[in-house]
Amino acid sequence: MNGGQDQLEPRSNRQYPAVMPRDTLTGERIVRAAVELLDTEGLEGLSLRNLGERLESAPTAFYWHVKSKDNLVMLASDEVWNEIELPDVDALDWRTAATLMARDLFRMLTRHPWLVQALSSYLMRGRGKARYDDCSLAIYEKAGFAGVDADRAMAVVFMFVLGNAIGESAAVSLRRRLRQGGANADDVLRQAVADQIEVAEDFPRLKARIATVAETDYFDAPDQSFELGLQVIFDGLEGQRSPSP
Repeated sequence: MNGGQDQLEPRSNRQYPAVMPRDTLTGERIVRAAVELLDTEGLEGLSLRNLGERLESAPTAFYWHVKSKDNLVMLASDEVWNEIELPDVDALDWRTAATLMARDLFRMLTRHPWLVQALSSYLMRGRGKARYDDCSLAIYEKAGFAGVDADRAMAVVFMFVLGNAIGESAAVSLRRRLRQGGANADDVLRQAVADQIEVAEDFPRLKARIATVAETDYFDAPDQSFELGLQVIFDGLEGQRSPSP
């Protein structure tokens, strides 16, 4: 279900456990359970009914803390932004701090692949994301960027990291969809690689490239491409910045 208020399904013969007391079914507990559900089932598997089964509580109990699926996704998203460890901007040079932030952002996005999809489908706000953005601005201001230039530098790095995380997110979503359809994901992917290798016979450069990698690595980015891309971006930013006096 994309956006909108999560609609409760008609009452069935299923008997839900008694509603937990409000001091037990806390907002924090609901959000953490939502993150776990999103990690295993993705956005398409998140509903108040599924969350109720995970927490052994009736879905109606969540409305005291969470008004809609949109609100729940926003809260879960903001929660995982807090997993990023912020570097000590005062103690490190800007490139070291920016590299640490980019690597940790990538790790967070690949731990929670649903967030990549959520960023394009849901409004995001909250203290977790604000904490990350504020530290990022401090890094690029230290590098010599001011105002909108600091925003641009931060955005360039963020979009590069997000783009690299899309591949990981897509792989997780594809495997989940194949499993839910009853297919063996590994078999389907092996056949896809075999089909693409056959197509590559008509393209000499691609054919030569395939000959240098293992069949199972065909769709993967080359080793260290993420680190190379980061350093290329930072080299470019070095040439654009105005060093502090």
